[in-house]
Amino acid sequence: MSQDETTSAASAASAVASTEPEPIKAIPLRRPGRWIAAAIILIALGLFLWGAKTNDAYHWDTYFKYLGDKRIAKGALVTMELTVLAMVIGVVLGVLLAVMRLSPNPVLRSVAWAYLWIFRGTPVYVQLVFWGLFPSLYKTITVGVPFGPSFTSFDVQHWSAPFFFAMIGLGLNEAAYMAEIVRAGINSVGEGQREASVALGMSWSQTMTRTVLPQAMRVIIPPTGNELISMLKTTSLVTAIPLTTDLYGRARDIYSINFQPIPLLLVAATWYLLITSVLMIGQYYLERYYARGSTRQLTAKQLRALAQAQVAGGTG
Repeated sequence: MSQDETTSAASAASAVASTEPEPIKAIPLRRPGRWIAAAIILIALGLFLWGAKTNDAYHWDTYFKYLGDKRIAKGALVTMELTVLAMVIGVVLGVLLAVMRLSPNPVLRSVAWAYLWIFRGTPVYVQLVFWGLFPSLYKTITVGVPFGPSFTSFDVQHWSAPFFFAMIGLGLNEAAYMAEIVRAGINSVGEGQREASVALGMSWSQTMTRTVLPQAMRVIIPPTGNELISMLKTTSLVTAIPLTTDLYGRARDIYSINFQPIPLLLVAATWYLLITSVLMIGQYYLERYYARGSTRQLTAKQLRALAQAQVAGGTG
C-alpha cells in the first residue's frame, strides 16, 4: 500500500470516528421521596425501640433471665420434634392423597376429596380439641374381623400421650395441604415430558422418579418450606390437647407463676424467630439446588468455569 493510500485510509477512519456520537452520560434519576420515606421509617423505628427499652412494663431483666432457661430450651426441642414428625406424616400422607386425587378411580378421588374437604374446612384448633377428647370419644379400640372374632383390644382410657395426639392431629391436618401442593407440582410438568419418557421405554415409576418429580420439585419445595415454618408456629396450638411441654407451654407455665407474661412471651417469640430463621436459610439453599437449569442466569461457579475455559481456549 502506498503512502497516499495509507493517508487516505487514515483520513477516512478519522472522519468515521468523528461522525460517531459521543457516549451518553447517564445521570441517575433523583428520588427524594424514597430518602424521606426511609428517614421517617428509621426515626419511627428508633423511637419505638427506645420507648420499648425505657418501658418498665417489658421487664427486660426477666426477659434476659429466662432467655437461656433450660425449661425454655427443652420446650424448644419438643417443638422442633413435634414439627418434624408432624411434617413427615403430612408429606407422606399428602403424596398418597395427591396420587389418589390424580387417579382415574372415582372411589379414590372421592375419598381424597372428602378428606381434603373435612381437614381444610375445619380449624386446626378444633381438630386438636377433638384429638384431646379422643379417650372420651372411644373407650376401647378393638382389632379383628368386622362382626366376627377380635384379635386384640386397646384401652384408650389409660392412654396418656398428649404428644402423640398432638403429632397425629397436626400431621393429618397438614396432609390435606401437602396433597394440593404435590398435586400442583405434578400437574406443572407438561404431558410431553411423560410421553417422551414412555417413548424411551421408561415405566410409570421410572417416569415419575426420573422425569416428573425432579421437575416438580421446583414447584413443591417453596410452599413445602413455607408449610414447615407454618407448622413450627402452629405447634403453639397444642394447648388444646392439652400439651404443655412445648415452647409456648413452658413459657406459659412460667408466667403463670411469676405473673409476668410479657417478658416470657417475648422469650418464646425470640426462640420461634431463631428457629424460623434457620429453617428459612435451609429453604433458600434447597430451593436454589432444585432450581438449577430453570434459569439462563449463570451462577458464580458457572461463570468462573466459563472464564477458565475461555482463557484455556485463548492460550491454546
